[in-house]
Amino acid sequence: MKKTYFTSVIWKEGKYYVAQCLNIDVSSFGKTKREALKNLEEAVELYLEDKPIRVQRVVSPSIVVRELQYA
Repeated sequence: MKKTYFTSVIWKEGKYYVAQCLNIDVSSFGKTKREALKNLEEAVELYLEDKPIRVQRVVSPSIVVRELQYA
């Protein structure tokens, strides 16, 4: 079985932690950081189970905060 490394980001939203995989568009949540990351790992495994895809490597991601105006 081939190993692939995934980059994820985690943040608190209300009373839950949200974890998102930056390599593919998959996210999950949990009451703790550990639970959110565990749930994300399971979600990624389920996502990849149905469709083998080429995973893009994410190197040195940075957080950018931008202000947008909208109606």
